[in-house]
Amino acid sequence: MTVADDRSGPAPAVTPGDASGGSEGRVAGLRSHWELAPDVVFLNHGSFGATPAVVLADQARWRARMESDPVAFFVRDLDGLLAGVRAALGRFVGADPEDLALLPNATAGVNTVLRSLTFSPGDELLATGHEYNAAVNALRFAAARDGATVVVVDPGMPVIGADDVADRILDAVTPRTRLALISHVTSPTGVVLPVERLVPALRERDVETLVDGAHAPGMLPLDLDALGSAYYTGNCHKWVCAPKGAAFLHVRRDLRDAVRPLAISHGANDPDPDRPRFRKEFDWTGTDDPTAWLAIPAALATIGGLLPGGWPAVMAANHALALHGRDLILDALARIEPGPPRAGAPDAMTGSMATVTLPGRGAEPFVSRSPLDVDPIGAALWERWRIEVPILAIPGRPGEGRLVRISAQLYDTPDEYALLAGALAELCAA
Repeated sequence: MTVADDRSGPAPAVTPGDASGGSEGRVAGLRSHWELAPDVVFLNHGSFGATPAVVLADQARWRARMESDPVAFFVRDLDGLLAGVRAALGRFVGADPEDLALLPNATAGVNTVLRSLTFSPGDELLATGHEYNAAVNALRFAAARDGATVVVVDPGMPVIGADDVADRILDAVTPRTRLALISHVTSPTGVVLPVERLVPALRERDVETLVDGAHAPGMLPLDLDALGSAYYTGNCHKWVCAPKGAAFLHVRRDLRDAVRPLAISHGANDPDPDRPRFRKEFDWTGTDDPTAWLAIPAALATIGGLLPGGWPAVMAANHALALHGRDLILDALARIEPGPPRAGAPDAMTGSMATVTLPGRGAEPFVSRSPLDVDPIGAALWERWRIEVPILAIPGRPGEGRLVRISAQLYDTPDEYALLAGALAELCAA
């Protein structure tokens, strides 16, 4: 029984929009499914995602059911409802539902694993220089707690290729390496790292892998059981377009008993002998709003129904649009400062996000005086063109310049990337 069936009928249908790629058709047929402000050029889906109206409506129905009888909802219904969510999610990411825990975000997944593990003085924990700052902070916390050391591997910028990145990471492994934190898709640079090669190669060296897959679900096809990583955490509020607060942690079956939730609650001494502790502890950590999780099946059905080819067509369309937008920016910037390629990664290592390093004035480092400071190029893009796109420092190279990271989602159009390309060229040259 699916979650939608259990409620009162199927999730609302979505009429596919015009997938021809034309600007007007894309906006009229697909952007209308989202509630994005019409005057905003939204090229930053990667930061927080954006949820279609029909999925938000599905969440609202779940919330109304919860509030109509909270006791019945939490005490009698929730276990079965969450099992339905895990079943739908497991089919999508290629995982046994019993090895999945629902969490609010991938950062919570990284912290859950690192708080469950213990290390010894002298142990080494690997990460790349393109990791998400919050995830690296959690890794540093675990290392400092236990006297271990964080070893950061530079994957290069621009990234040369998958083999080069894999070789750099594997070359950094020593007899003291215990864990590798590897992004499936790097947040600051949008690079798809070769986890399919790295996970088994690291395991052959007795190193387990924690994959930060925050951006991967909905961007890339996943088969987590085949991948075999010890731990994999991913967001559903980004490319799956579920509501904020929808994410998961997948733990390989042989390691499941050692992983505990961040909040220890009633499941720690639940006497039920027929339920694994993993289920008892993660399925109830305290009163919260689970409606973002319950709307995951609606998000999977909604986005998968927007193009005739389903999810494979969605992923292919977003990948092609990201490359097209990147190339428009490269062409525009090359006219103001010819030089070596500025793309952050090869096509094969690009998913639905792409980065380009900036030339001219854009290459000058932005010195932030507080976390509230906004990059002046990003501020100008917003103030003059209403373009929402991140301008970031080049990871691991403070003072060496900046990059722009674009995201491609079905509501974006080629014309919007052309607008961004021209705006960037003007700002970098001025």
